[in-house]
Amino acid sequence: MASTIPSSTLDAWVDAHFDEQVALLRRLVAVPTDTPPGDNAPHAETVATLLESWGWEVERHRVPDEEAQAYGMRSITNLVVRRRYGEGGPVLALNAHGDVVPPGEGWTRDPYGGEVVDGRLYGRASAVSKSDFTTYLHAVRALEACGAPLKGGVELHFTYDEEFGGLKGPGWLLGHGLTKPDYAVCASFSHAVVTAHNGCLQFEITVNGRATHGSAPQTGHDALRAASRVLDEIYRQADALDGIASRIDGITHPTMIVGRIDGGTHTNVVPGKVVLKIDRRLIPEEDPAVVEANVRAFIDAAVAGLPGISVEVRRILLARALRPLPGHEKLVASLRRHARTVFGEDIPAVGTPLYADARLYAEHGVPTVMYGAGPRTVMESRAKQADEHVMLEDLRGATRVMAGLLADFLAPVA
Repeated sequence: MASTIPSSTLDAWVDAHFDEQVALLRRLVAVPTDTPPGDNAPHAETVATLLESWGWEVERHRVPDEEAQAYGMRSITNLVVRRRYGEGGPVLALNAHGDVVPPGEGWTRDPYGGEVVDGRLYGRASAVSKSDFTTYLHAVRALEACGAPLKGGVELHFTYDEEFGGLKGPGWLLGHGLTKPDYAVCASFSHAVVTAHNGCLQFEITVNGRATHGSAPQTGHDALRAASRVLDEIYRQADALDGIASRIDGITHPTMIVGRIDGGTHTNVVPGKVVLKIDRRLIPEEDPAVVEANVRAFIDAAVAGLPGISVEVRRILLARALRPLPGHEKLVASLRRHARTVFGEDIPAVGTPLYADARLYAEHGVPTVMYGAGPRTVMESRAKQADEHVMLEDLRGATRVMAGLLADFLAPVA
């Protein structure tokens, strides 16, 4: 499938407007969207107002404040921009998320400055995924500027709940029937086309005992001592996961970590309660229900028979894996073909051990892949680390690739 619009025409438009694109990204980076606290409606309003200045219609879909705050965020407004063309073609959704983890320590550049140095643009969310707000916007603009007859449509989904799992971002739009695209491309972080990603289960484990004075520990029930048994079993189970292999390139095996431990009241008090939070990553071949049942069973078994000890296991997140759906191969073929031309090398189609809100489109039956601006690996971009940045040539190249993809799907075929 190849469009009658020459790639050179699209590329020329992207190049001619690239300074605009960089300025747009700097503007988006300058408005913080740290999550937590997750007060992200102001960024959405900035984006909406800017697009309206272009003459584009923007739908603002605000999650009710009570609902957002009960979820753990201050404000969420998701944006939908619908660009409709002629009858008969598919609708492609392009989704990028504006929320991002706080900057943290160790920056040598202003995390909200959008500083450009040696061909890199620095700032929190410059790589993941405010860069792809601009990738997708300028790809659409390049397509429309060609003046060719188009069919189908593009929906730009700019959402603000990826860090918390996506349920109030794409999940909210899809669940409320506000969109039902034929295909979806979601923001990514590397040259690769991502066709699958891991799932994730997170649990809060509360080990309850009875606190007592440290001079008479036998009069209480030590929750920390019991929790150490749980810890030992978690790590024993985690080590065994190395033997479960995924068949998907880019994904190796499941993992499990303990990310946080809280407990005790003072140095001279036997702890009466200890809380552990664990993260269990699922490969696409695993069944979340089976994994959850196994986690609950081995935790219960670890403290079974300990006098005065009880344990509560609360699931705090279920993010299902992204699995390829029929039709995704058309997206993959187009992206790889254009990326080969733009970057001069074969671009792999792989899975990733991360999880993202791309899965939510697939859960609604939409063939979905992830593609956007970025380097070969997350570590190269320093995404979620100090001095996060995007290479400007990667940004330009990804925009060219996305414009080519849109032309393949929405313009007349050669």
